[in-house]
Amino acid sequence: MKTIQPRLPKGMRDILPRQMVLRQHVTAIVEQAFTEFGFEPLITPAVELSEILLGKYGSESEKLIYMVEHPGGKEELALRYDLSVPLSRVVAQYPELPKPFRRYQIAPVWRAERPQKGRYREFYQCDADIVGSASMLADAEIIALINTILRRIGFQQFVTLLNDRKILTGIGQFLGVPDVKLPELYRCIDKLDKIGLEGVRKELRDTGLDAALSDRVLGLLRPDGDRPVTWDRAALDAMRLQMSNCPLAVEGISELQELLSYLPALGVAEEFYRVDLAMVRGLDYYTGPIFETLVVEPRIGSITGGGRFDGLVGRFTAQSQPATGTTIGLERIIDVLEELQMFPADLGQTAVQVLVTVFNPELVSESLKLATELRAAGLHCELYYGKDALGNQIRYALKRGVPLLVIAGPDELSAGRVTVRDLRAKFQSQVARASLPQALRERLATPPIPEAH
Repeated sequence: MKTIQPRLPKGMRDILPRQMVLRQHVTAIVEQAFTEFGFEPLITPAVELSEILLGKYGSESEKLIYMVEHPGGKEELALRYDLSVPLSRVVAQYPELPKPFRRYQIAPVWRAERPQKGRYREFYQCDADIVGSASMLADAEIIALINTILRRIGFQQFVTLLNDRKILTGIGQFLGVPDVKLPELYRCIDKLDKIGLEGVRKELRDTGLDAALSDRVLGLLRPDGDRPVTWDRAALDAMRLQMSNCPLAVEGISELQELLSYLPALGVAEEFYRVDLAMVRGLDYYTGPIFETLVVEPRIGSITGGGRFDGLVGRFTAQSQPATGTTIGLERIIDVLEELQMFPADLGQTAVQVLVTVFNPELVSESLKLATELRAAGLHCELYYGKDALGNQIRYALKRGVPLLVIAGPDELSAGRVTVRDLRAKFQSQVARASLPQALRERLATPPIPEAH
């Protein structure tokens, strides 16, 4: 029989147990913050009807949607591209849900991207959204949520960029950009930090905008050339005055200023956010404030992204709903943590806390009882299988990264005691069997500093 070479499709990954420890650590922080902010969990199918997904993201994004076929299938299906469109379908399908509806979902999505660092074809999104409130308080709370999560994970140097799609559309209208050209305008401006002012100017001209119009657009967004503008309240007030005859732009500036006014009371320090009117976000469904977060190092793209999508629910029902939210980019956050070695000091290589050894075949029952007792006490416990010598069992634990061993030999058992060995600190002691769970917890909580025997 011919063997099949074990390999993965391009852009897909196996996530092995050691990597999963870090992922579960980050996911636990994210999920805890979601629940603290009053969001409730939701699960939607990995596969949606293709008509649910198509026509929502924009032509470039929809080229990346995986279509699904199966023998005899009569429905046209597709793998979900994100979690926002499925959420909008849920809100339309279950109108009895109380509003505002605050939900979170942590689940994989699929995109036929060109694989590269921080960009995969299957990846997890961690979304939190508020549906049913037009208040800028909702958007401000999303910013506070992002800030809380990133700081708890351990990020100290990051910035959440803020903008409003109404300002971008208003600038286009104010300068006379045809409506059909606005999506192309967005896409060009979105590349400003990647290809610079001249690169964007060339791309704008390539889309058919004349040179004078392109220069006026860039002159508004970057009046000082390639140097980014500090869009503080005074600068936004000046733009509001300049564009006072463009109601949409004025509305966007007002929304942005109101959102900013709430952030200090929510505990978001100014060093962690700034307004950037050249930040676009790529999806077509955004309608108001938009936001994305960048880390200073490494340059890996945005690690969070989101905004207001007031019109998306209305694609599925006549009764539309305002909505805002964010996705926390789990994959890129993990990549940054690994590259910068930002692992918590007490985060091990495995979820197993204790290995119960088998001293000899005659004492297997005692080891089984010990493992059962420790699991009942809430400890993550593995039982060693086989008849290997104790030294081999210790080497197995070291290879796995298990911090603690429990050894129950005949002498210890007859005295009502067991031996606890801390492989991190190269230290062991005997403890009363009745107090074993507490002794193990204390060892796990002790920094792994070598101690004298």
